[in-house]
Amino acid sequence: MLVGISPLMSPDLLAILYRMGHGDEIVLADAHFPGESLNPNIIRADGLRITDLLDAILPLFVLDSYVSDPVIMMAAVKGDTLDPKVEQAYRQAIERTWPDTPQITRIDRFEFYDRAKSAFCVVMTGETAKYGNIILKKGVTPVPLEV
Repeated sequence: MLVGISPLMSPDLLAILYRMGHGDEIVLADAHFPGESLNPNIIRADGLRITDLLDAILPLFVLDSYVSDPVIMMAAVKGDTLDPKVEQAYRQAIERTWPDTPQITRIDRFEFYDRAKSAFCVVMTGETAKYGNIILKKGVTPVPLEV
């Protein structure tokens, strides 16, 4: 255990976040997401909800301020509906740490899969909310100036 870091952060997830560079993306995938077949870099976070992981990750992770869409979710497939409570819960978690983050962008299912293929990592969670997947784009971590 480390002071100031959520116990939900596994050593593997902490290492991934540290190794990611500016512009790299991480997918927090729901339990139904085909992560294993899309991306070879998988971390298991079975049993964890994405809102809880957002609360654990975002204090350690700067969202990209150089793009208009640092947070992306999957749009509903034609004929399907979204539960607005899912995005609201994610938005609340984001705003606790990064209140000036632009609105969440929604993209087509297959475009989301393509992004997952090229993501730095896919974290497979225990999230069961329909369309519960989310992509975070890492920003530049500020470095304090030496005096």
